[in-house]
Amino acid sequence: MVKVVKFGGSSLADANQFKKVKRIIKSDKDRRYVVPSAPGKRNKDDTKVTDLLILSYSHRKEEDFEQIFDEIKGRYDEIIAGLKLDYSLDEEFIKIKDAIKNKASFDYVVSRGEYLNGLLLSKYLDIDFVDAADVIRIDSKGNYDAEQTDDLLRDALAKHEYAVIPGFYGRKNDHSGEIQAFSRGGSDVTGSIVAKCANANLYENWTDVSGFLIADPRIVKDPLPIDSITYGELRELSYMGASVLHENSIFPVRKAGIPINIKNTNAPEDPGTLIVESTVHRPTHIITGLAGKKGFATVTIEKDMMNSEVGFGRKVLQVFEEYGLSFEHMPSGIDTMTIVVNTKEFVPHEQEILAGIHRAVNPDRIDLESDLALIAIVGRGMKASRGTAAKIFNALAKKKINIKMIDQGSSEQNIIVGVRNVYFNEAIKAIYDAFVEREDLA
Repeated sequence: MVKVVKFGGSSLADANQFKKVKRIIKSDKDRRYVVPSAPGKRNKDDTKVTDLLILSYSHRKEEDFEQIFDEIKGRYDEIIAGLKLDYSLDEEFIKIKDAIKNKASFDYVVSRGEYLNGLLLSKYLDIDFVDAADVIRIDSKGNYDAEQTDDLLRDALAKHEYAVIPGFYGRKNDHSGEIQAFSRGGSDVTGSIVAKCANANLYENWTDVSGFLIADPRIVKDPLPIDSITYGELRELSYMGASVLHENSIFPVRKAGIPINIKNTNAPEDPGTLIVESTVHRPTHIITGLAGKKGFATVTIEKDMMNSEVGFGRKVLQVFEEYGLSFEHMPSGIDTMTIVVNTKEFVPHEQEILAGIHRAVNPDRIDLESDLALIAIVGRGMKASRGTAAKIFNALAKKKINIKMIDQGSSEQNIIVGVRNVYFNEAIKAIYDAFVEREDLA
C-alpha cells in the first residue's frame, strides 16, 4: 500500500508534536509521502508561524521587523533544540530575510513556513525532501494546474520511496518561476494532489480532532463522531460551514477515488472519520451530520399562472445576477417562487433588485423576510428511511420553533430548513436529540 500523510500546523507546533508525528509515520511503513504545514499555535494565546510571516512582510520597512523575524527563527530553533538535532536553518533564514528586504512577493514570504518545516521534518525523519516549488504548478487565481503538475510530481515521486513535500505552495504556471501559494488551508490541497499523483491507497489528514462530529460542539454538548461520510455528504455539510478540510482539497482525491481518513495526532488510536466516494456501509444514524448558517433573507415572488410562463425563473435570477448576487436555495410552488440570499449581500441592492423583478416579470406581489438561519440535515441514510421530514418537524414543533422554509435535494440526502436566527442553536439541539439521542435510547 501507499499512504500519503498530511500534518496540520497544530500537529507540528513544537518539538513534542514533532515526536508524535515521527512515531505515527514510523509505525506504518506504508506511510510513504509526508506533507507538512507550518508550525501552528502551541497554546490558545500563541501565534501561528504563517501569521508571523505575514506580519514580517507588512513590517519589512519598519523598526520592529528584526524582532518579528527573530521570533519566527526562534520557533524553529526551539524545535531543533527540543529534538536534539545536529542541524541548522541559519543559512535559509539569511536568504529569506534578504529576500523580504528586497521586495520578495507576498506568496514567497507566507510559503516559507511550510518550506522550512519541510526541511526540518525531512531531516528529523531522515527521508528525502522534495521542494513543492519544483513539482507543483498553480495558476494566477491560486488553483492547482493539473496539466503542468501531474507529470512533474509523478516523475519526482517515482525517484523517492519516502519523501517530505511541503504543503501550501508551488510555482506559477506562467513560467515566471515565481512562488505561488494556494489559499489558506492549502496544505490540504497539496496533500490531496500528492495522494493523487502517488496513486495512493489512502490519504491520511492528521489534525487536532478525531474526525468530524455530527454537530458543532459549541452548540451540542459532546456530539458523537462520524465514522464514515461520502464526498457528497461532506460537500453538503462543508457548504453550510462545517469543515475540517479545505474544501478544494476534496476534488483531486475524489476524482481518483482515493479515500481520506481524518485522524488525530494527539490520539492516533482513534479511528477518525473515513471519507469515501460511495459505500454500502450502513450509517449508525439516519443522519450523518448537522450544520447551518445565520444571516439569510428570502424574496418571495407571487404571480398567477407563473408555472406556464416560459423563462420566468431565468428572468428573475438574471436580475440577481446583474448585481453580482448568487442564490442559496430556491423553493417554489405553482404560483410562488422564493429566492434565498445572503442578507448582507442583498441589502445594498435591495430596492434596485425589487424594481428589476417588477420590470422583468410583472409579479402580483413580492414579500421580503430577513433574520433567517438555514440548517442542513444531511445523511445517506435518509433515502431509505420513512418519516425523516416528519421527525424534523415534530422535533422543532415540540420546542415551539416555527419552520419558515423547507427545501429537499433530489438526491434525498439533505433537507434544508429555515428558522429565525434566534432559534438557530435550539433548533440544532432539537434535531440532534431527535435523530441521535433518541435513536440511541430506542
